[in-house]
Amino acid sequence: MLAAQIRMQGFACDKPLGAVRDRQRSKPDHAVWVLKCGNATYRVSRAPDMAAKVEPLR
Repeated sequence: MLAAQIRMQGFACDKPLGAVRDRQRSKPDHAVWVLKCGNATYRVSRAPDMAAKVEPLR
């Protein structure tokens, strides 16, 4: 689901390998995940009814 969402926002994720929730950065209505793809790693911040904030990490 995260990989599909960032692809719709124009980011490349050719082979999703997994996602781990970043508990230190997450809040009750603002989930933060680290998504690992075959070609890159992203920090994805999601809030209800908003586009995800995507930060490339590598």
